[in-house]
Amino acid sequence: MRMYDYIKKLLFVFSPENAHNIVELIFRFFSNYILFISSILAQRYFITNEKIEQQLLGTTFLNPVGIAAGFDKNATMIRMLTSLGFGHVEFGTMTPIPQSGNKKPRMFRYIEEQSIQNAMGFNNDGMHKIAKRVKKIYPYTTPLGANIGKNKNTSEENALDDYRKLIKTFKDLSDYLVINISSPNTPGLRDLQNEKFIEELFTMAKEMTTKPVLLKIAPDLEVGDAINICRVAIKNGASGIIATNTTIDYSLLDNSQNFGGISGKVLKEKSYNLFKELSKEFFGKTVLISVGGIDSAQEAYKRIKAGASLVQIYSSFIFQGPRLIKEINQGVIDLMKQDGFNHISEAIGSDL
Repeated sequence: MRMYDYIKKLLFVFSPENAHNIVELIFRFFSNYILFISSILAQRYFITNEKIEQQLLGTTFLNPVGIAAGFDKNATMIRMLTSLGFGHVEFGTMTPIPQSGNKKPRMFRYIEEQSIQNAMGFNNDGMHKIAKRVKKIYPYTTPLGANIGKNKNTSEENALDDYRKLIKTFKDLSDYLVINISSPNTPGLRDLQNEKFIEELFTMAKEMTTKPVLLKIAPDLEVGDAINICRVAIKNGASGIIATNTTIDYSLLDNSQNFGGISGKVLKEKSYNLFKELSKEFFGKTVLISVGGIDSAQEAYKRIKAGASLVQIYSSFIFQGPRLIKEINQGVIDLMKQDGFNHISEAIGSDL
């Protein structure tokens, strides 16, 4: 057994949310007080190779694998996540006002399916406290993305103002921003996935900052609707599309809860299929990032060949540990070599 198998066995004794809180405490401790541990871990896990290094979104990505939003909601684990091999960290989702999130229990693990179901509800420390934390380390050694969303009690009519506050707060504390209107855990949030709001939102964002602003969409949209929404976003200044968020297709799990969003292995096919359709439409026109069910180098490479410049993981990191990040990066290099590609840019979109 690998070391992480023993660690996972211990962590899985606890509820998913408590296990996550324990990991956060450990990561914060090592980041703040035992810095040499970070260096040791980085030497072991962080892959750097000019073949997978890219200039994207106005910055340098040393490798294409990032941690998806939701894992580091409050930007407390950035140093350790980088040490474990991630080429970029997307922190958040943050809201203007701190909020505790939905009623517990609100996170569930499905070990055999290697999937997670969560109904967290944007629990976070609020933009001011998180911004103060990020300010201590930014600019950072690898790209940081700020994932932002409206407060639960903010009406649809006032949602634009929430995003205005968040963009103003994080535009100088991140390398890119992500508009989250696709989480299923905030009432009414997915209703904002309409062309009118998208146009208003990205027009406003473009006026406020020159930093790249990306749109993250849900996997449950009809293909035509997803294409239309993304087209409006790109037309009005979006620098990229992240596909996809968690799903509310509860048929993917035999014993799922009837609330929250599902991520992990069972989302793989659904997420890939929508990403592929979006890539057919927008590859070469904007940056595409794929997330949802990626759990191996082969799957990551499949997304890359389908048009993804970057990939992100979440649930598979929980089930497989940091070795997965290294395996994906090294595996992509090996698979590129087999296909005769000298640089990842040659592989991106090659299946198209």
